[in-house]
Amino acid sequence: MVDASPTLPAPALDQLRRSFHGDVITPADGSYDDARRLWNALHDRRPAAIVRPRDPSEVATAICFGRDHDLEITVRSGGHSLAGLTGRAGGLVVDLSAMRGVEVDPERRTARANGGALLGELDVAAQAHGLVCPVGVVGHTGVAGLTLGGGVGRLQRQFGLTIDNLAAVELVTADGRLVRTSETEEPDLFWGMRGAGWNFGIATAFELRLHPFGPDLHRGILVFPATEIQAAWDVFRDYAPHAPDAVSLIFGIDRAGPDAGYPDELIGRPIAYIAYNHSGAAGSVERDTAGLHVGPKPAMSVIGSRPYLDVQTAHDLAFDWGHRSFIAGFNADDVRPEALGELVEVVAGAPGAGTFSITALGGAIGRAAEEGTAYAGRAAVFDLSADAAWSDAALDDANRDWVRRAMAVVEPDATVGRYANEISDVGPEETRLIYGDAKLARLAALKRTWDADNVFHVNHNVAPAAAWVTRAPAG
Repeated sequence: MVDASPTLPAPALDQLRRSFHGDVITPADGSYDDARRLWNALHDRRPAAIVRPRDPSEVATAICFGRDHDLEITVRSGGHSLAGLTGRAGGLVVDLSAMRGVEVDPERRTARANGGALLGELDVAAQAHGLVCPVGVVGHTGVAGLTLGGGVGRLQRQFGLTIDNLAAVELVTADGRLVRTSETEEPDLFWGMRGAGWNFGIATAFELRLHPFGPDLHRGILVFPATEIQAAWDVFRDYAPHAPDAVSLIFGIDRAGPDAGYPDELIGRPIAYIAYNHSGAAGSVERDTAGLHVGPKPAMSVIGSRPYLDVQTAHDLAFDWGHRSFIAGFNADDVRPEALGELVEVVAGAPGAGTFSITALGGAIGRAAEEGTAYAGRAAVFDLSADAAWSDAALDDANRDWVRRAMAVVEPDATVGRYANEISDVGPEETRLIYGDAKLARLAALKRTWDADNVFHVNHNVAPAAAWVTRAPAG
């Protein structure tokens, strides 16, 4: 659905252009449609203005202007918001694309990423020194959005979530102040930034810890006909909780496409697969992954090594701007056997490219203290998610309904916590399920301190004062 095109009064625009030296783009400008375009084509927003600050002081100017003119403020770093939260009809978009750049200190093993930096920049800068920060899996994702929600990817079982490697954040708050927060500087705020950080300001820089790594990632995928799903799942479920930290792995249910090298007998049919990435020494891969090869013989397998930087950008085109996407997910400790067969049927009937994934958590993720960050669900064994991608707008409702139907199959298996960055639905209940009541209450107290007017609410929002803080007991 396309939002109506809003306008700002000419005096207000004149005031903005006099006080703001970066780009100011409005519906009257020829570059407006390109500037307002969102990564997820499911959403088509028409903001009143898009501004591109070049430094924190201009970010502060933009915030003050938005507040003075009662504009909803949204923030765009990489722009990958599933829910289209980087734009708002009639609002003000603070686009940080003019604030990119990453600097690495190889001696201290740290990186400083500016608020508009992309994961690809961070990966390349760190790997130039044989270092890495565990981030996401698409190079044109923004460092800010990924990090503030937790940060899940290929290396997290070995090195922890992105937030576990976050040393400090610089942000501009709702009242225009530049604040640095870390374990020793505003530590309560730092707690909230790690998992719910969009709620407290606009992050303009991140200091991240790096680890020696690379250059290769060792990978494998084992593909099975869906008739073998239970046997393949038994192998995965037995192996995952005890897997070496160097092994990240996913169990997936999909349909075999015609152009992906599948055997003819699988094409067009539902399949199950086990995919892994091994981030340790090449000589230990066979030993560390032996437990994945004890089940049924796969109909297809591909095993090898590739440079980490190549793997990190391998899906950049598949996840390029302009696709329509909807995702939902939650944590679980197991999946009931009867759910697997039902999921095969659901995936087989997906109206678009629909997949169901079970990602192994644990390792360094689970060893971090649950109360140490706003991110919830450290003890969970798995992350379950359904993902739909399509191009025809006429199929929007069908694909959203398909994702919700797939997740309903495994709803009885859900445990505490949801990864905010994989949640397309937005609302108070989704926020409560992401953080849980106890952490949500603590986040609300922080919100009252740092953003009592809820200026930064276009996100998985923690309201400063909400009914759930004093919810009556069930029954």
